[in-house]
Amino acid sequence: MATTKTATPWGGAELVEQVTVKQQAGERRFSTVVELLETGSGERLVRFAYSTGGQARRGPVTFRARDIARLRDQLDQHPALAEALGL
Repeated sequence: MATTKTATPWGGAELVEQVTVKQQAGERRFSTVVELLETGSGERLVRFAYSTGGQARRGPVTFRARDIARLRDQLDQHPALAEALGL
């Protein structure tokens, strides 16, 4: 993954890992993005966001049980993010 820098309330951070879970509610299609970020001092942060049309948005993120199962499956390929989530 290419190095991506992002702003957080704690200052700048670098994207370490990212998992995207595709979801659908009726006809609406969207994705939830779970990101592992690391600040310049080495602190790790986990950010949840949702995405519509490729544009990340902030706000509440809701998972159904089957979405959590898909997230867990994808975390097998992202061990640092899984560890940060305690899974």
